[in-house]
Amino acid sequence: MVLLAACGTLERPTDALRIAPDQLVRVEDPRIRVDDPDKMATLGEDFAARLGTPGRDQSILALSGGGANGAYGAGVLVGWTEHGDRPVFDIVTGVSTGALAAPFAFLGPEWDEALRQAYVGGGADGLLSARTFTLFGSPSLFSPRVLRRLVDDNVTPEMLRRIALEHAAGRRLLVATTNLDSQETVIWDMGVLATQGDEAALILFKDVLVASASIPGVFPPVLIAGVTEGGEVAYEMHVDGGVNTPFLAVPEPMLLWTRPSGGRSSARLYVIINGQLGRQDSITPGRIDGILTRAYDTMSKTSLRTSLAVTAAFAGRNRMRLSMSAIPDNIAASSLRFDTESMEALYELGRSRGASGTAWAGVNASGSAGPIVAPNDLAQEDIPEALALPESRPEPEPDPPAGSTSASDQPADGPQL
Repeated sequence: MVLLAACGTLERPTDALRIAPDQLVRVEDPRIRVDDPDKMATLGEDFAARLGTPGRDQSILALSGGGANGAYGAGVLVGWTEHGDRPVFDIVTGVSTGALAAPFAFLGPEWDEALRQAYVGGGADGLLSARTFTLFGSPSLFSPRVLRRLVDDNVTPEMLRRIALEHAAGRRLLVATTNLDSQETVIWDMGVLATQGDEAALILFKDVLVASASIPGVFPPVLIAGVTEGGEVAYEMHVDGGVNTPFLAVPEPMLLWTRPSGGRSSARLYVIINGQLGRQDSITPGRIDGILTRAYDTMSKTSLRTSLAVTAAFAGRNRMRLSMSAIPDNIAASSLRFDTESMEALYELGRSRGASGTAWAGVNASGSAGPIVAPNDLAQEDIPEALALPESRPEPEPDPPAGSTSASDQPADGPQL
């Protein structure tokens, strides 16, 4: 494993990447870094103005990470359109797979079919397959080739043009990545990028989406040029935004904020969790892949529950309505199952729940003891075959050979197994 890790490296400049002055075009930086007090203050003021003004019917949609489980969130959005009460979101945020869906959610129901195709049109099939397995000489287990093609096929100049129009109208589209070099969350104002509108902006727009969806170790990091304090252009290493935050409902500096005026806010917070929140008992395989998968799943659920609790406390303190939708706990869902059959089943599950109005649960923001969210198990007869849980008990022991003595034949005071 040490030898394999030594082979898996990402070539990157160790010194600042310098670009000739006549090639460097100064534009507004779409990055909002957590350690940039001015930009974070501006972002916080924007959120505060939207959330803190009584009578303003503002709505914020946060889309979480979750890999292949993003098909569920895509289905919820399309089903919500069918239900007839999907709002025009003032702010849409996306992390990881949620970043891939965020532009479609931001542009509204007109883009629902494109959203559906992005998740269940077969473009994600083979994302993690033998033909993309690149352990030797690579910084990740799998090539980003299929992920890149998926983004290239769906992010077009027309999409950026429409996002720029909505940005000019005051709406905001935000995507989070993790800068591994600085270990900080970087929030990208994708409307600023779309407004720039040139080929370089289109390339960076795509790079940000790929970076936000690049699970470390599974896909390679994305190197994105940035400007240092000394004015030099240097590469930054960006990966999955879910490394630091599973979803972005409220900017970090605002988590302890309280509305200055009394009364209930008319703002609504919606969180689509492309994953499950509940703990599940099962037999963990004794192989390294089974152990790592189980550990990653456990860590992700804990992070989701913690972030949801913090967001619920924020909403409760400011008397806002917080609604969430998550994949039911009693079905088989995995962030790494990119086969079309599983993703179609998850998409259809989300669509049917969104269309029937059963996708959303209120979040307990009172601070009282008890579960954070309402139970969200699916009726057994409603579970699609492709999402049925495997038997979690060990396989029964085979019958003993003829003539042998089984445990049940032992005397009462004999060995008991």
